[in-house]
Amino acid sequence: MKCFYYFKDRNRPREQKSAPIFKNQSKSDTSEAERATKSSCSATSPRSILELYEEKAQSLRVFTFSELRQATNNFSRLLKIGEGGFGSVYKGTIKPVDGKGDPFVVAIKKLNRDSNQGHKQWVAEVKFLGVVEHPNLVKLIGYCATDGERGIQRLLVYEYMANKSLEDHLFDMDYPPLNWDRRLQTVLGAAQGLAYLHEELEVQVIYRDFKSSNVLLDKDFKPKISDFGLAREGPTAGHTHVSTAVVGTYGYAAPDYIETGHLTSKSDVWSFGVVLYEILTGRRSLDRDRPRSEQKLLEWVKQYPADSRKFGMIMDPRLESQYSLSVARKIAKLADSCLVKSAKDRPKMSQVVETLKQIVQVSGVESPPANHFECVEDKPLEEKPEKQTGVSESAKRRMAHLAKISENVGGISRRRLMFMQKSENQSDINKQFS
Repeated sequence: MKCFYYFKDRNRPREQKSAPIFKNQSKSDTSEAERATKSSCSATSPRSILELYEEKAQSLRVFTFSELRQATNNFSRLLKIGEGGFGSVYKGTIKPVDGKGDPFVVAIKKLNRDSNQGHKQWVAEVKFLGVVEHPNLVKLIGYCATDGERGIQRLLVYEYMANKSLEDHLFDMDYPPLNWDRRLQTVLGAAQGLAYLHEELEVQVIYRDFKSSNVLLDKDFKPKISDFGLAREGPTAGHTHVSTAVVGTYGYAAPDYIETGHLTSKSDVWSFGVVLYEILTGRRSLDRDRPRSEQKLLEWVKQYPADSRKFGMIMDPRLESQYSLSVARKIAKLADSCLVKSAKDRPKMSQVVETLKQIVQVSGVESPPANHFECVEDKPLEEKPEKQTGVSESAKRRMAHLAKISENVGGISRRRLMFMQKSENQSDINKQFS
């Protein structure tokens, strides 16, 4: 699923590309963020992301192009593990910074020179990932930025995520499906990563492109949000939103953001709600290969409300009924709260995290039933006991029926005996005349 871009000024002269030194870029890079609407309830932001980057930049490792070329065997196609609008991603092996110890595996993203937005996104990734630090955000190890005779070279080096993406395990039949518990743990981890960006940093960060393909899974299936190329600083003190050109991915971007260009943290909350329905259904947010009425996930699931008897019909068949239906209903209701039309009425990501923690706790207690037939309610049907006043009418009927059967059996036996006696007498008569 491709990203979409609307550029307000396409005729602006092309900027000179350079290494990630942001001091001279701060005004131009933050000019969009300053175009916002005032509010009296926004949190203060003492320092910008650029100031925070200058403080933490020394933790990033600077690679030479030859180092990364060697690490990927000259960017061999055999080591290519992904591709996107930014460029290609390769699996590589690098040595520790001090040269001691064993080499370790990394993911190396190489900028496509023909990408119009590539350099801007590369700068954003260095800037934001150089600042953030959380167990559910992918770690940026370092970067390479060289301007040579062959042109610019822009690369990023990340920790390697061995189990691909959430998207792969939900939609690609070549990958084993995630079980129910792992799906819940994945969205909980991703929610914690978004809550950290929105509420736990000195400056608010709006991710702006949350989707299942950007949730990567490490060797232990721990989820980590990757690809910060479209991330933006949130509104500064005294503002409610940031006004920007609309970018993102069809099927995930919040409608209020698409319509107005007003970006808030609640735009990420909407995208998270879409992914919640993806983990329930095993369906993409937009799938042109399905019948027309089922192509848009959010429109399709509206036919099966969380409280309805037919809700279970939306559940991913690859789960093979190994899930708690009551917990699935809770996930759907949480998704619905993230997808309300009014952005201000959507929950904060910290509230989403707390709700998910409660749901995961309940899911751990409940054991999934073998089957889910939606014509049956969650509550077991109560049987009405028969009145125990003497012999019941049904008991009388059963006794009468048994008596009648005994009578019939007795009659048959008597007739059979008479027939046998008659046969014996006839045999004696025949003997007398023989």
